[in-house]
Amino acid sequence: MADENSDIANLSFEDALRALEQVVARLESGDVPLDQSIALYERGEALRKHCQARLDTAQARIEKIVQRPDGSASHAVPFDSES
Repeated sequence: MADENSDIANLSFEDALRALEQVVARLESGDVPLDQSIALYERGEALRKHCQARLDTAQARIEKIVQRPDGSASHAVPFDSES
């Protein structure tokens, strides 16, 4: 399991999201034995945490970009903003 978690740590956001989608699809199929389902769920949770951390890092970077030189916020920029 430790090897799988270090594997996750090296994934890009996009790759981790694709892997998470695959885990969810396998779990939703209902064709996975219980022990394997538990292992898949654990991997899915690790992937979800990795994706959330990458998103949090991106948000912090965006917020830093929109700060004035003195550190005060110049304005807020939503993630889905076109401007």
